[in-house]
Order: sequence, then structure tokens, then C-alpha cells
Amino acid sequence: MNNPGNISGRLLQNLSVMVTHAQLSTRYPGWNRTKETPSFNRLYYIDRGEGKVILNGVTYYPKPGQLMIMPAGSTQTTETSHDNPYARYFCHFDADIGEWPLFHAANKLYISDAPDPDAVRAIFTEMIQQFQNNDMLSTLRIQASLLNLLALCLESGGYTDFMGEFMQTSDQGKLANVLQYIDQRLKQPMEVEELAELVHLHPNYFIPYFKKFMGVPPMHYVQLKRMELAKKQLSYSDFSISDIAEQVGMELAHFSKYFKKTTGVSPSAYRNSTK
Repeated sequence: MNNPGNISGRLLQNLSVMVTHAQLSTRYPGWNRTKETPSFNRLYYIDRGEGKVILNGVTYYPKPGQLMIMPAGSTQTTETSHDNPYARYFCHFDADIGEWPLFHAANKLYISDAPDPDAVRAIFTEMIQQFQNNDMLSTLRIQASLLNLLALCLESGGYTDFMGEFMQTSDQGKLANVLQYIDQRLKQPMEVEELAELVHLHPNYFIPYFKKFMGVPPMHYVQLKRMELAKKQLSYSDFSISDIAEQVGMELAHFSKYFKKTTGVSPSAYRNSTK
């Protein structure tokens, strides 16, 4: 329950993404750039052509059938052949966990072979069409397309530990320790002061610090995690409701009242509806 992958999942639950441009381009102009440092991320699928990318001084030669993510803030030089220019599906996007970018400027180019080129083309085509529609439901579909493509690129390229890179920075690493501490002590009483002490902050500073990452204050997050554990136990175990209340560090009466306030139904009704 307390492995690094689980902590990464906690952080990714607070991920927000936004596509700011989506297009298919087959033209030579528009690709060649020298030492740009964009404030947005770029996601590409190379359909055909040849060229190169220099990102933070490292040279890559993307080939047809490959996906790649170019992090915002990185120094980018891109070149393509005049006679055989890249045909590329691409989008510009923002991706943040709280107030921190998901991809960091100092990181490498994320590049991989697309496992199913036809599927990737279809997802990009859908994204481009929906981007032109610009309505509420299109926004949902665009975000779904982007998340799918990001997962494909990271998984196919073997970058499944990319969140480990995210957590290597001082703030993210500190927060990961706090989340792990919470996971390990859901059964015990917790106060904001002891959580703040883990990162050597006064509670008045720790509360907004935590909320920047997780979107909710720390003690609200603790209660959400307790209710998440309670729901799992109600659905997949035979523990009594009083046992589950004990597992989340609450007295039965308080647990039942808080659970109903949170979910709208009593623990027993929730168990009956999910089993």
C-alpha cells in the first residue's frame, strides 16, 4: 500500500491538463526552430518524413511511427528535411499537479514507438476535430485523448518511473513522505501539527503548501483517505462495520455519521449496494 508507485498515483489524482492547440501539419515551414524555450509542452506523433530534435543539448532523430513529449521550458532546436519533411500530428498542452509542472524542463525528450499507429492517428484526429468544436463536451474528449496519448508514450517508451523524477525535487519529495506517513497511520489519530513537522513548516504555512499539491487541506485529505479505505473494506472484505471504523481510527458512531455525510448513504447501505 505504501510503495512509491502508490504515492505517485496519489499525486496524479490531482493532475490537471489543458490542450491549447491541436493540428496535423505536413508542411516544411513551421517545424524548423532554433533554441526555443516554450512555456507549454509539445506532444508529437511523427507520421512520415525525417529530421532531428535537439533538446537541452542532446540530439534525437525521431522516426515515423514514434510519439514524443517535449517538456515546457526545455531548450529546443528542431529541423526537418526540405525534400522529405515531417508529417506530424501534434498538440500543445499544459499539465500540472497542483502548482507544479508534471514534466520538468531539465528532463530528457520522452520518445517511444507507438504500439498501434492507426489507433494513435485516430486519437489525434479526434482531438483535432474536438479542438475545433470548442464546446463543453469537446473539452472532456480532448482531455481524454491527451491523457490516453501521454500514457501510451510513457508506457511504450519505458518511462513508467517518470513520476519518480517528478518526486526527486525537494518539494515533491517532502510531500511524498507526508503522503506515505498518512497512509501508514490511518488507524491512528493525526493532527496537522505532526504532519507539518515532517517538512519542518509551521502549520500556518504547511496547510497552503499541502493544498498546492493535493487541492485540499491536509486534514481534509486524511479524512478522504480514511473514507477511501472504508469503501474498499466495505466492498471487498467481510470485516464488520465496527472493525472498519477501528481501521480508519474512528469510533463507530462518528464513523457512521461521517461516512453518510461524505457518501450520502450509511456504511451498511453502501456495502449492500456494492456487494
